[in-house]
Amino acid sequence: MAEIVIEGLGKVYPDGTRAVDDLSLEIQDGEFLVLVGPSGCGKTTALRMIAGLESVSEGTIRIGDRVVDGMPARDRDVAMVFQSYALYPHLNIYENIAFGLRLRKIPKAEIDRLVREVAKVLQLEEHLTRKPGHLSGGQRQRVAMGRAIVREPRAFLMDEPLSNLDAKLRVQVRAQIARIQRGLGVTTVYVTHDQTEAMTLGDRVAVMKRGVLQQVGPPQELYDHPDNLFVAGFVGSPGMNLMCVELTEDDGRFRVHIGDQTLDLPDGLLHRRPALRGYAGQKVVVGIRPEDMEDAGIVGAVAGATLTSVADLVEAMGSDVLVHFPLDAPPVVTEDTRELARDVGADEALPAVDHGVVCVGRFSPRTHVFEGRTITVAVDTDRIQFFDPATGTAIDHS
Repeated sequence: MAEIVIEGLGKVYPDGTRAVDDLSLEIQDGEFLVLVGPSGCGKTTALRMIAGLESVSEGTIRIGDRVVDGMPARDRDVAMVFQSYALYPHLNIYENIAFGLRLRKIPKAEIDRLVREVAKVLQLEEHLTRKPGHLSGGQRQRVAMGRAIVREPRAFLMDEPLSNLDAKLRVQVRAQIARIQRGLGVTTVYVTHDQTEAMTLGDRVAVMKRGVLQQVGPPQELYDHPDNLFVAGFVGSPGMNLMCVELTEDDGRFRVHIGDQTLDLPDGLLHRRPALRGYAGQKVVVGIRPEDMEDAGIVGAVAGATLTSVADLVEAMGSDVLVHFPLDAPPVVTEDTRELARDVGADEALPAVDHGVVCVGRFSPRTHVFEGRTITVAVDTDRIQFFDPATGTAIDHS
């Protein structure tokens, strides 16, 4: 096992395309770090540079006590797991797992011991004599992991290993990967486009956009305290509701104006975010998580903390109900939100609804909201996020 330290890492291709720009990360020994971001953000390129599959244009990579950025991939003592499994179809599972050990001239008895130990950990013992074509996608991915684990590398590098699995199987294998990594305690860098995977797997999550690191920290920290609009909109499903509002102050009381409706801000929030006081009388961007918007008929209406709208779409999810409703507030149009729109294939040129926004609230399954009906939405105003409309950065403790 070993820590991985990346300092000022950059990658520029011959045509001038910059895939990674000044990436610096310190991944602790035994840590599970997830690199996440939209397609083309540079996360896979960064992983391949760590593995030695891509050359480094700038910066250094250290694995343990060795600087490895000029070292061949085979000498770095890392194991990579790809989304394509990369198994040998003509070999059975035992031979696939043992393949790398045979190349290293490991004694036959030791190979047998290691393969069977790994097969037990991965619950593959009964499949060792079968060919990959006879296994499910989840089983084949576990074989690919077994081939990596059996080498006892200093680090695991995983490139979207679950992207070829269906949704239900992805959840199952995700849990298995987490358990295996915790049990082995091997330093792991995991690349994914799926922010749900990132949040559930990582000890820390690093969010990238266009080759640049946006924020790194524990999953809950990124969720509760995003550094900018891009992280706020990318992390969370459904995403954070973002809208342009006006912040006013009247006799010490701060309010946000959403069209012709207002929300009163609690004193505790102003105490935690003193920089907000400097934005009185100005436009700001507010972000509200879906779970912080609830049916006021269920939780009770609090003066100064409710919004009125009409339910546009109601999605019953079983454990909760997602209610879509419009608000008369300008949508947020910045480079961050354009990037988020591109990532989901949305037409960023179209307004959400008549120049307003459509919000999503996560209501209790006990709600009796119906499409087309007027609703009163209770907002947890203590958890509203604020962003500078010009820079997109969070208005926090500055």
